[in-house]
Amino acid sequence: MKTAYISLLGIIGTGFAAFFFITLGPLLLGNPDVVSAFKAGYINPYSAGFATDAISCWLVLAAWIAYERFEKGVKHGWVALLLGLVPGVATGFALYLVLRMKQSEKIS
Repeated sequence: MKTAYISLLGIIGTGFAAFFFITLGPLLLGNPDVVSAFKAGYINPYSAGFATDAISCWLVLAAWIAYERFEKGVKHGWVALLLGLVPGVATGFALYLVLRMKQSEKIS
């Protein structure tokens, strides 16, 4: 079951990263204006809702990673936070869950 869980996290995290780079990569290469790209997430109320949700999820993940770093000693969460910025929270969160599981197995 654990192997299936890790595989599923890998598929979801990698799948989102692939989608992100395939759809947004060419746009950002053609026009590397990151501020405009960020603003485009707020072009209408629907996209603003999804963009705000993604940002809020990253903040929740950051709080969780910081808490577990100091309370449980989970290391390398900062890598998940960077991946949460680019390509996105789905990739960073999936990585953090795998890191956390691997490290908690060593502690137990």
